[in-house]
Amino acid sequence: MPPLGGLVAFEAVARCGSVTAAAGELDLTQGAVSRQIQKLEEFLNYQLFIREKKRLVLTPVGASYAEAVRAGLSSITNATLDLKSNPHGGVLELAILPAFGSYWLAPRLASFLSANPGISVNMSSRTEPFDFSRERFHAAIHFGRDNLRDVQSIKLMDEEVVPVMSRDLLEGRVPEPVDVTRLPLLYLESRANAWRNWFAQNNLGEQPQRGMIFDQFATLLQAAAAGLGVALMPKFLLTDPTRTANLVLMENAKMISTGAYYLVWPKAKATYPPLNAFREWMEAEFTSQRD
Repeated sequence: MPPLGGLVAFEAVARCGSVTAAAGELDLTQGAVSRQIQKLEEFLNYQLFIREKKRLVLTPVGASYAEAVRAGLSSITNATLDLKSNPHGGVLELAILPAFGSYWLAPRLASFLSANPGISVNMSSRTEPFDFSRERFHAAIHFGRDNLRDVQSIKLMDEEVVPVMSRDLLEGRVPEPVDVTRLPLLYLESRANAWRNWFAQNNLGEQPQRGMIFDQFATLLQAAAAGLGVALMPKFLLTDPTRTANLVLMENAKMISTGAYYLVWPKAKATYPPLNAFREWMEAEFTSQRD
């Protein structure tokens, strides 16, 4: 490890643009700051600054190193502030899928926060795969298969789906699977083969016709309620009567699991206390849900 004092002095000079300003910020003498930077350059065996008369100008190597050092010192600072302000808790940065976060997680999150008063949870939507090493997240809700690299995971639940449509489409009749072959189909962008699989499982034989495509379950459900066609919706999104008042669920059709939901996290975060608490709570929630 390079000397921490040298890193702090180097970052301050790189940011302030002068030894004098950095010395004032760090409450050190100019000579002390200069010696710290000299020791760091000797340790690295690279020149970080070009000395032009009374000015220090970052070399290309120095400029790149300054960005990395600034990010590292910022992480240490933030971790220290979190510890001092909340020694028995912490912040969990969680990437969520919009529908899962809105309709399953958010309504239940109060029980987790009540049981873990020192922990706060920040949630951000992510619909595409991402690299944990390039993001701030401690964990994420993932849909699909348990095939992500360099992460650990627990399975939360399979996604069971059911066709839903407006009551007006069938004029009050109880829908049958064969009715789907005569109605417009509504697709979700991330479940491109869901209708094809559903047709096969219900022995309808025909290739599903193409239809409107949506990128979010929320708009897909609204389109179905407006009578634009039939949508395949996860059952957990249909438990609130306020969202299904004008909808008919085809309960007598076979349902398929188009994939599963997982809680995933990078191996480096496996021992982070807020993540451990959240993981245990999620496991307990889904165990009770299955029972």
